[in-house]
Amino acid sequence: MIRVPKSFGTVSAAPWGSAAILPISWVYIKLMGLKGLRHSSEIAILNANYMASILKDEYKIMYLGKNNTVAHEFILDTREFKQTTGVEAMDIAKRLQDYGFHAPTVSFPVPNTLMIEPTESESKQELDRFCHALSNIRREISDIENGVYDREQNPLKGAPHTQRLICSSNWDRPYSRETAAFPAPYVQPETKIWPTVARIDDAYGDKNLFCTCPPVDTSFTF
Repeated sequence: MIRVPKSFGTVSAAPWGSAAILPISWVYIKLMGLKGLRHSSEIAILNANYMASILKDEYKIMYLGKNNTVAHEFILDTREFKQTTGVEAMDIAKRLQDYGFHAPTVSFPVPNTLMIEPTESESKQELDRFCHALSNIRREISDIENGVYDREQNPLKGAPHTQRLICSSNWDRPYSRETAAFPAPYVQPETKIWPTVARIDDAYGDKNLFCTCPPVDTSFTF
């Protein structure tokens, strides 16, 4: 670590990243042991194949093995929806927020796809909820394909739906507030995790970084 006059402390524990990464990995491996690592890997692969078997009739799954199986993760090919409905992987990712889920990996390693890696940690109930959300979203895409919604005014293009938007007296969307904010039986007002902001331009934000925090020099006393 390079020392400079009037330093306010370390930003990183190591010059090129976090020094905690290696100890965390080492502790995990040490605690699990050979049998534990094998078992957790088997559960991760089983979870991924369980989810893929549920979703295979609604989404195309890329890179299946010779027995139509996947490894510890799988990729949903959502590229065809852009042609038929204008819906892209990012729209599905935003809509998942309304169901209370953070989106999986988007557009990697294949553009306009979703890569899902359930790991060994999630319960079957949670896997089922996530699959139910994706199945519901596929039905919403079908509604666009069948003309129930147009290509711009629909629950996916309008997602995510914030509490402020839902509570507003000005609701001009062609779907109900319930469809927007409570799209599944397990999404209830008492436990819903509300998105804090509505749709933003992700690409613009990535290319034009700006900070709304107070200046650094106002946070420290030298």
